[in-house]
Amino acid sequence: MTILKTSNILTVTFSLLLLTMMPTTITNYLSSSKSFSLNQVYAQENPEVAPIDGNDSTGSQNITGQQLQPSNVANLRLPSQEGFEARVLASNFSEPHNIIYGPDNILWITERLGKSITLVDPNEGTILSNITVPGVHQSGGQDGLMGMVFDPNFNNNGHLYVAYTYDDNNSTSGSDSSANEELERLTKITRFTYDKTSNSIGEPVDIISGLQGSIDHNSGRLVFGLDGKLYYTIGDQGKNQLSLYCQDIEAQTLPTSEEVTNQNWTAYQGKVLRINPDGSIPEDNPVIEGVQSHIYTYGHRNPQGLTVGPDGNLYASEHGPNSDDEVNRLQAGGNYGWPYIAGYQDDQAYRYVNWSSAGEQCPQLDSRNITAGIEAGVLAINESEVNLPNFVPPVATFFTVASDYNFTDHNCGQLAYICNPTIAPSSLRLYDSDTIPGWNGSLIMTTLKNGTIYQLTLDDNGTSLTEEPAKLFTSENRYRDVAFSPDGSILYVITDSSGPAQAIGGGATTELWNPGSLLEFKYVGGNSNNMTEIQ
Repeated sequence: MTILKTSNILTVTFSLLLLTMMPTTITNYLSSSKSFSLNQVYAQENPEVAPIDGNDSTGSQNITGQQLQPSNVANLRLPSQEGFEARVLASNFSEPHNIIYGPDNILWITERLGKSITLVDPNEGTILSNITVPGVHQSGGQDGLMGMVFDPNFNNNGHLYVAYTYDDNNSTSGSDSSANEELERLTKITRFTYDKTSNSIGEPVDIISGLQGSIDHNSGRLVFGLDGKLYYTIGDQGKNQLSLYCQDIEAQTLPTSEEVTNQNWTAYQGKVLRINPDGSIPEDNPVIEGVQSHIYTYGHRNPQGLTVGPDGNLYASEHGPNSDDEVNRLQAGGNYGWPYIAGYQDDQAYRYVNWSSAGEQCPQLDSRNITAGIEAGVLAINESEVNLPNFVPPVATFFTVASDYNFTDHNCGQLAYICNPTIAPSSLRLYDSDTIPGWNGSLIMTTLKNGTIYQLTLDDNGTSLTEEPAKLFTSENRYRDVAFSPDGSILYVITDSSGPAQAIGGGATTELWNPGSLLEFKYVGGNSNNMTEIQ
C-alpha cells in the first residue's frame, strides 16, 4: 500500500520550473538572446535544482501511524526490472537526501528541504515519526539537512550524527537571517541522542562546525569506517560555475598549521575528512605538505557518494563537469585532481578554465563563451600541463569522451546539460549479501539525471571494474540514495521531489515518475542483470 504525507505536491509549468528552480546563472542563460555552444563550457555541472517551495518546511509535516491512499495510483509509473517487484512505499517527501535501514529495523530518512528526519515502517510504509532537526538553515539550491549516520554503538548510546548547513549569524536560535542581517551559510556535524520512548532527538553536541556551506556542491555524506572514524565529504561549493563562476576553487588548497590551530576550516572545501567521533583530529591522519588536519583526501569536486567497500577501504562517487563522473577508491593523503583533472589525466574533453583568474574583470565576462574569456585573459590549463603530487586516478568514469566530442548534438533543448555524457552519481553503497546472485561485494550507485541505478563489480584489488556496470531500474526519476534490508532482498530507494532527468525516449523531462518518494524494489528471483521492457 502506498503512503502519502499530508503536504500538497506542487504542480508547475515547465517555464516556471526553470525560472524558479535553476541557479541564477542558468536563469540568465535562458533569458539571454545570445546563443551558445556547450562544447565551449568546461566547468558546468549538471546542476541540481532548488526546490520550488524554497524555505517552506511545511512539506515535511506528517500524519503518523496512518495510511493514506494517493489520488493518482492509476497513473503511477514504476521502474521495471527482471527479478524484482516494485512499489511506492511512501511519498511526498520534501527533498529526501539520506536513507538508512536503522539498527532498530526502521527506515530513517533525512529531508533536506524539510529540515527533518522521518522514520518509516519498512513493511507497510507507515510514517512513524517526523523529527525536526534544530538549527538547520535552508534557503536556496543544495543547502539544508544532508547526511546522517548511526554511531556503531547506537543501540546502547542512541547517538546519531547529522550534517547540515546553518546560518552563523543566527546559530544560537537556529532561525533564518532577518532582512537586515547578511546570511553566513556554514556547515556543521552535530551528534544527537535519540530517545526511542518519545521518538525525539536531544543533547546536541557539535562535533565540528564552521565548515564552508553553499547553495551548490555541499556533498554532505557521512559514514563510519571500520576503524571507528567518522568520514565526511565536502564539495568545492560550486565555485567557478553558474552564479559562482568568479569564485576560486579551493579543492587543491591545504590548510596551514596556524589555521588548524585556530580551527579555521576554510581550506576543507573539496575534501574528504576523517574525524574522531568527538571531533578531534585522528593522530594517524595523513600529513600533507607538512600539516596534519582532518583532511583524508583532497582534489574533489562534488563527492555525493561515500561507502566502505568489501575490502574495508572507502569508495566515493563524484560529479564531473560536462563529462567524467567518477568512482574513486580513497587513499590516505591522495589527490584526486580537481579542478586540474577530471577523470583520467588524458586531455580528453576537459580543461580547467579558471574564471577567477580574470580578477576584477571576471563579473563583466560571459562565462558561456569560453573562447572570448580566454581571449580576455582567463587562464586555461590542459590536464597534461600539471604534475599533481599523490594523484590517484579513478576506479571508473561515467563517461570519458574524446576531445572532439560534440556536446551540442542532442535534443535536450534548454536543458542541454542533461544530455552531457554524465550520469550525476548521488550515492554509493556496498551490497554485502548473497541473496541477489552475483551482487555480493559490489557497489550500488544511484544517479540523478540518468534515472538509473548501477551495480559495479570490483576486481580483486578494488582498483578497477571487472565488467561493464549493470544498468538497473531505468526510469524518469532522480534517484537520491539507497538502503538495503538486513537480508539483502529489498532495495529501498528515495527520489528527488523535483528537477530534470533524461527521458526514456531521448531528450529531457521534468515530469518525474515518482517525485519525492520511497520506492521498494524486492528481489523475487531470476536474472537481476537483464533489463526488461519499461512498463
